[in-house]
Amino acid sequence: MAKTLPFTGSGVAIVTPFDGLKTNYDELGRLIEYHISNKTDSIIICGTTGEASTMPDAEHLAAIEYTVKKVNKRIPVIAGTGSNDTAHAIELTKKAEELGADGILSVTPYYNKTTQKGLVQHFTAIAESVKIPVILYNVPSRTGMSFSIDTLKKLAKVENIAAVKEASGNISYMAKVAAEVPELYIYSGNDDMIVPTLSLGGKGVISVVANILPEETHNICEYYFNGDVEKSRDLQLKMLDLINSLFIEVNPVPIKTAMNLLGFNAGNLRMPLVEMDSANLETLKKSMTDFGLKLQ
Repeated sequence: MAKTLPFTGSGVAIVTPFDGLKTNYDELGRLIEYHISNKTDSIIICGTTGEASTMPDAEHLAAIEYTVKKVNKRIPVIAGTGSNDTAHAIELTKKAEELGADGILSVTPYYNKTTQKGLVQHFTAIAESVKIPVILYNVPSRTGMSFSIDTLKKLAKVENIAAVKEASGNISYMAKVAAEVPELYIYSGNDDMIVPTLSLGGKGVISVVANILPEETHNICEYYFNGDVEKSRDLQLKMLDLINSLFIEVNPVPIKTAMNLLGFNAGNLRMPLVEMDSANLETLKKSMTDFGLKLQ
């Protein structure tokens, strides 16, 4: 039986606009409308880019609830509900389902980590607590651990574990996942690897750059799916310098900075994230202007 595909194309890992210590819901609403009108295929709320790690549960869940209501089923909403505490992840995941999220994104446990056996039990427990699709999030640069192929094979047997956001940056590993675990859909977790991911059968991207280039990121996927691989590749390469600049410091520092430079009100970062180094800021500005973006 085929698994439910959470979305196809460009899912934006949307920033959470802050006004001091509060979420700026007016701006979040404007950003959601901006994405829907510019071809974004899914909203991923409260992920890494959304600074969920510094959001208390009440604020985290309020952001999910607001996004679900604002989107109003126009495109899928995927809620980040991962935790390195399985009970906490289950609690957030169940509440996200109750609030109407179309799926959840759950990261591998960080800091305390676990064994491969522990990963199977952790994600099985999370998935079995809900009925909506679960996207596994593999990002070893942040968590210090990765799924083995054997672990993914075991997790693929869980009915609603539908996909993996693959952010290892290792195309050989991704090819093994595609070849050996075909039951799982794959999303690129790296904006510089959208086309390579699609070439291995990937279904899209969970994107940072889509915060400022939503239509272009959607188009990379659409061109590829429509058979125009060359056009898709050329757009990927055209965006590459800007994509690289958006990761010159830890995400989401550069993307929030870029949004504010473009006139969005993305607001402040939450410590321990801080403003960009001045030299890196100039590099980011140059990449933006070279791409043709007009700074405010």
